[in-house]
Amino acid sequence: MDASDYCGTPQKPKGKYEAMTICFILGIGSLVSWNSMLTIGDYYYTLFPKYHPARVLTLVYQPFAIGTMIILAYYESKINTRKRNLAGFTLFFFSTFFVLVVDLATSGKGGIGPYIGICVLAACFGIADALVEGGMVGDLCFMCPEFIQSYLAGLAASGALISILRMLTKAAFEKSSHGLRKGAILFLAISSCIELVCIFLYAIYFTKLPIVKYYRSKAALEGSKTVAADLAAAGISTKTKDQGGYDDKQQERLSNKQLFHENLDYAVDLFFIYAVTLSIFPGFLYENTGTHRLGTWYSVVLIAMYNVMDLISRYIPLVPWLKLESRKALLIAVFSRFLLIPAFYFTAKYGDQGWMILLTSFLGLTNGYLTVCVLTVAPRGYKASSPNSSLKYQTTTSNASISSCYISLIIYFGVCGVALQGPEQNALGNLLVLCLLSGICAGAVLDWLWIIGNGTF
Repeated sequence: MDASDYCGTPQKPKGKYEAMTICFILGIGSLVSWNSMLTIGDYYYTLFPKYHPARVLTLVYQPFAIGTMIILAYYESKINTRKRNLAGFTLFFFSTFFVLVVDLATSGKGGIGPYIGICVLAACFGIADALVEGGMVGDLCFMCPEFIQSYLAGLAASGALISILRMLTKAAFEKSSHGLRKGAILFLAISSCIELVCIFLYAIYFTKLPIVKYYRSKAALEGSKTVAADLAAAGISTKTKDQGGYDDKQQERLSNKQLFHENLDYAVDLFFIYAVTLSIFPGFLYENTGTHRLGTWYSVVLIAMYNVMDLISRYIPLVPWLKLESRKALLIAVFSRFLLIPAFYFTAKYGDQGWMILLTSFLGLTNGYLTVCVLTVAPRGYKASSPNSSLKYQTTTSNASISSCYISLIIYFGVCGVALQGPEQNALGNLLVLCLLSGICAGAVLDWLWIIGNGTF
């Protein structure tokens, strides 16, 4: 079957809810390994008390994620999305498995050797994150918004799932010898299994869902080359330019620079959402909140509350009247989160543990809600555009007189609304993930400012 034949069906094929479920599971797999490493931070603090593991591992992870993402975003239109995503999930699986091997091989002993080994594997997590998260978000950007919302909910669910399991294992093993280590081994084993499931789900099942084939066929007809391998795996052929499959005008698209400029506010939103969040989570919550009645449970509860509220908040935008879509309102909401930094400082210094738990919950609530609002609104592609880029789209209409009239209005008023096509939505998704990862890296660096004057490195 050809892509044009499949896309020409009178209505969208079935399989929407199956696709949403798989997107949710793939979202879990995209972060479950990294969240496992963060959630067992209390175990790593017993092994490496002088090395600030929560902060160092995050700082090691991010440069590799950003460096890889910059390369992938630049060459996005030429990269095979299927191989990219499968490579990412496979790297996640082997990296998680080897974290488990390092612990078993050293019998849970600390030292600089095992610590360096874990840092190297954290860097592998960063590379895998750039492969998977950018690839999946870019791929889902030209599908329906519910898919990307489900994927983002899965990202948060990975943290909530691991946090709940962490609390259960801590309660079960607290009085046993090496209880922390047993819980950590269990987490890493579960994470490895989840990554293996994601490999098979993406490689075999997700690609063959009718609605996924429909959207990818539509993107291929709009000039996207990144979906060719996934369509081939589903039994759908795509014609090359030499075979006369595409119209040259259809393959024209805005450059990455133009896309970034037109969606600069969304890029700024994602950067500062995660810069603020990672300047507090997880390092500050582990090291700078003091001691309270909850004792060793305190940091575990804080991490769990953040992850649970982050998950819940990602479903709020499903209610239409609760979804924030105004670009100005999103910017205001994002910048207002800077108030959380002094709020955490004074709460840690003067407040009780109840106030800190409430504040941490609000941090997770705003993080998840704003992330979903930005990433589901941006790919719609209605934006201010220059006359030249608008001219490109309007000249493709069949009615020449209407097109000429409309172009004249564009030149007169200077801007118009333009709908992004599949290749542009994929590119925009990659650019937005790059901004998100950059915000995480900036936050991880700023997180070190909390310990100035509070100890030595």
